[in-house]
Amino acid sequence: MARKIGFYGILAYIIYGLFIYWYLYYFADTSMPFEYEGTKADPSTFLNGRELMLSEDYSKIRNLLFFLSTPLEWLFYLLIIITGLSKAFKRWAEQSTKYKILKTSIYVIWLSFFAYVFTFPLSYLSYSLSKSYHISTQSFPSWMKDELIDFWLNYGMMFIIVSVLYWLIKRSKKRWWLYAWLLSIPFTLFTMFIQPVVIDPLYNDFYPLKNKELESKILDLAGKANIPADHVFEVDMSEKTNSLNAYVTGIGSNSRIVLWDTTLNRLNDDQILFIMAHEMAHYVEKHLYFGIAGYLLLSFFGLYIIYRLVNFLVSRYGEVLKIPAVGDIRSFPLILMLLSMLMFAASPLSNFVSRYQEMRADRYAIHMTDHPNEAITAFQELTRAGLSQVNPPLLVKIFRYTHPTMLERIAMLEDYELEKRKQDQK
Repeated sequence: MARKIGFYGILAYIIYGLFIYWYLYYFADTSMPFEYEGTKADPSTFLNGRELMLSEDYSKIRNLLFFLSTPLEWLFYLLIIITGLSKAFKRWAEQSTKYKILKTSIYVIWLSFFAYVFTFPLSYLSYSLSKSYHISTQSFPSWMKDELIDFWLNYGMMFIIVSVLYWLIKRSKKRWWLYAWLLSIPFTLFTMFIQPVVIDPLYNDFYPLKNKELESKILDLAGKANIPADHVFEVDMSEKTNSLNAYVTGIGSNSRIVLWDTTLNRLNDDQILFIMAHEMAHYVEKHLYFGIAGYLLLSFFGLYIIYRLVNFLVSRYGEVLKIPAVGDIRSFPLILMLLSMLMFAASPLSNFVSRYQEMRADRYAIHMTDHPNEAITAFQELTRAGLSQVNPPLLVKIFRYTHPTMLERIAMLEDYELEKRKQDQK
């Protein structure tokens, strides 16, 4: 039975991969709709022939890797369960120490290590792809350093989650999911609070914006939006990427306005001010807090669904899955697999909400700065720097895009520019 499950799991993954390949390379239509041909949203008006070709090729491969990576996690956890590796991890942990907390840490390190090794080829392929298309400028040692930071951060968080989760399961077999959800609230808020000052600096150096004239303009914009900010930070991303970005991060006193140095190097002040106004809109319209509320709501139902599914699968197929009880740590890969599946299934909804908020932020920013041409050229430069598809396939948009497509964003700005021109002529 276990071999059958493994065989069909691998077969399903291969069929799924072939379908995604067919969809992206033979079925999906990314051509420009007739009504937008020749407009500022048409990439042929601001990208040369080589950039257009590279954009399409890079986007197709990147989208393929995205759709292959998440189901690969499911396959990994399934194989870990049915091959008995999860059972072996537990046995190795029990043979190594008599202390329960150390047993948990050893089990988690084995699971984390095998997961990293299993998914490393796809991660390296993604890194190599971005290097070959000159998106990434990061050296292999630097990339490996970030990979190791990711590994140990994920391990630390997973160790905390496993320790608390299985303690709750043993205390309450029926309500552990509810208590886990309640504990996730302060944990999520604490993580968001420390991220700008503890986690982010592990990857990059942050320092006050050197261009004080630009900083003054940004802070003046923040003042008009009633955003309490004393400094703007820049981060040295040019050592890792040619892409452009800016963001507002953190909550409470740890909130930060951050600009990548690549953005500072390639955009003029008016373009940067539009981007910063966009980021400020998220603060003004409380998008961060709506996002937290939405995440907690989804996690509430998600944990309940996982609770019901895990109980059902262990009670019915526990012998095949080599999981004697839900409270046994060997059930953790099953929980991770179900969690990943639910997150993937929920991504179209969360992405839809995010795209709505991003479009509102674009509208807020253009009304605040009132420089539509600079806003349009900023998006065009973002497209060029990241070799982004202006009009991605529908499935890619639904499952990948947390922002509106560049076609939608630039078209909205063109409509605003046209309306502004009409009003100026009156």
